[in-house]
Amino acid sequence: MINLELAKKHQETFGQVMMLAEHMMRPYSRKYDKEEHTYPKEMEEVAKLIGGARSAATGGSREPIPPGTVVNGGNMGAVVGLFGLCWGDVGLFLGMPGSGLGNAAITAVGTPEQVKKYGGSYAAMCITEPGTGSDSANISTTAVLDGDEWVLNGEKIYVTDGDRCDTLVVWATLDKSLGKAAIKSFIVEKGTPGCEVTRLEHKLGIRASDTAAISFNDCRIPKDNILGSAEVATDAEGRKKAFGGVMQTFDNTRPPVAAMAIGVSRAALDMSRELLKAEGVELKFDKKPCNLSAVEAELCQLEAEWNAARLLVLKAAWMADNKTPNSMEASMCKAKAGRVGNHITLRCVALCQSLGYSETYLLEKFARDSKILDIFEGTQQIQQLIVARRVLGKSSSDLK
Repeated sequence: MINLELAKKHQETFGQVMMLAEHMMRPYSRKYDKEEHTYPKEMEEVAKLIGGARSAATGGSREPIPPGTVVNGGNMGAVVGLFGLCWGDVGLFLGMPGSGLGNAAITAVGTPEQVKKYGGSYAAMCITEPGTGSDSANISTTAVLDGDEWVLNGEKIYVTDGDRCDTLVVWATLDKSLGKAAIKSFIVEKGTPGCEVTRLEHKLGIRASDTAAISFNDCRIPKDNILGSAEVATDAEGRKKAFGGVMQTFDNTRPPVAAMAIGVSRAALDMSRELLKAEGVELKFDKKPCNLSAVEAELCQLEAEWNAARLLVLKAAWMADNKTPNSMEASMCKAKAGRVGNHITLRCVALCQSLGYSETYLLEKFARDSKILDIFEGTQQIQQLIVARRVLGKSSSDLK
């Protein structure tokens, strides 16, 4: 059964990561926010010190859990580590060398051979296209089997770490007429002929992280580089089934992204309370609500919202560690944390007024960085739709 208190090993992890965030990330936050697309070389040392924290964040072990065993493992450790790292700086974390979001797909649906070969690479995820955002089933990039090779053609945009990574996980369709049933994911090594980074995006936030557009023009990859089966699955009645295999990726990555929102919103709350305390406004939880000032009352409400989102993230991670299906919980925590993260950081800017809006402090940066966490890995609206389908027992064709 889940225990809402962190295990001792995770408390120790959190303490260590917070020290790194404060002393080895925060000092470089403003520098790399201003020097967009500049490689944050200082983060190489941080990546070494955190070890497998980022790798764990992109997918846990697939080993079976013995009956009756309760585990607080890689997924729980990952979200706890991310709380601290993204309290430090979301953009620097995403720009840190190591495992990318594509590693989650490799872990989720790759063969043992693929996991062994590419699991330790720096893998980015290529999903979004110029005409395809939240509706992943509308993928237009094609993959055609030609002998012993797949030939990929299409364009991907907003690829996090797309320029710095060494491996790409590319979503493509085997047959556009079959809809989502024909969507598969493929491993493409950077440098493969026909695969080209065409531009880097200028962004509102997470500016230390590169976000790339990548084109595929007759890009040939080995036949074995498809993740999962090349067969288009059907149900018992012969109907084409949805792309469940590739969607397992999101069950792995949504809780960590939610954890990132928890981290940056905690940073905003901590800094706001420090700035307000210097002005004589200090939140004390021993007061009755009716005795709080307007600012204190709002801070209290923001703290409650933050803690509710944090607990949802911990539950989704715990379920993943214990091999319990968590698709609904993954979407719930992503929806809640993404929304709460945006709300808290913006309200902290407002509560601190000119200090919040000024570049003298990092509050305005926290607000800018938080916005993407409500968008990528599935927008707020998409998460709510997924939760509604699960609660009502409806399919994607029944509830759109």
